[in-house]
Formats: sequence, C-alpha cells, structure tokens
Amino acid sequence: MAAQATLHCLTGCAVGEVAGMIIGTAAGLHNGATVAVSVVLAFVFGYALTMRGVLRAGVAVRQALKVALAADTVSILVMEIIDNTVMVGVPGAMDAGLTDVLFWGSLAGSLVLAFVLTVPVNRWMIGRGKGHAVVHAHH
Repeated sequence: MAAQATLHCLTGCAVGEVAGMIIGTAAGLHNGATVAVSVVLAFVFGYALTMRGVLRAGVAVRQALKVALAADTVSILVMEIIDNTVMVGVPGAMDAGLTDVLFWGSLAGSLVLAFVLTVPVNRWMIGRGKGHAVVHAHH
C-alpha cells in the first residue's frame, strides 16, 4: 500500500518537477528560480491528481482540498527535498541543456531515489492513519 501511495504521489510530483526543470532550463532561469518553479508545480500537480479522485467520489471542492493537503503534503515535501538535492548536487546537472543526457539522467535518478526514500515515510504515515490513508476513506 505504501509503494502504491508513493507511486501515486510521485506521478503528480514528477509531472510538476519535470515541467519546472524544463521551464527553468529553457528560460535560462537561475538555479534557485528553477528549483522554486519545480517545487511549486510539483505541489500543484500532486494535489490536483489527488483531488481529481476525491472529487469523483462526490466530495466538495473545499473538503477535497483538505484531503489532498493531508494526504500528500509530507510525501511531496520529502520527494521535493530529495529531487532537488540530487539535481543541485550533481555537478553540472542544473546547467546542462535540455538535450543533455546529464540533465535527463540526473532528473530520472532523482525521481527514482525520491521514490525509494519516500516509501518508508508513506508506510509510517499510513500505519498511523495519516497520509494516503486519509484518501482511501473517500474511495
């Protein structure tokens, strides 16, 4: 269950992270601005993905947002810390262009590492009735 919850969370997070890195790199933004765009988009897409399923279950928008915040905030935060630490930490990754293997390899590696290190966090939260356990009450 924790791996499935992490994969679900990673899907939205990765869409935002990748989009932010592409936007920042293509626009020639400073590394800090690129990371900021990536983090914001990761949260937006992560919450939106969760809200979509909760809204389909007939939950009102305000309540669906509360559920998404409760379910995904810690998971996305952990993933973003890992993703961006890897991207900033790999020499040249943030300065590599969109056609550079270093850029894409670092980004892919950061997402894999984020998944692996976030599964135990989600397992711990689900075991305490938090995180994605909150979402499952609405399915």
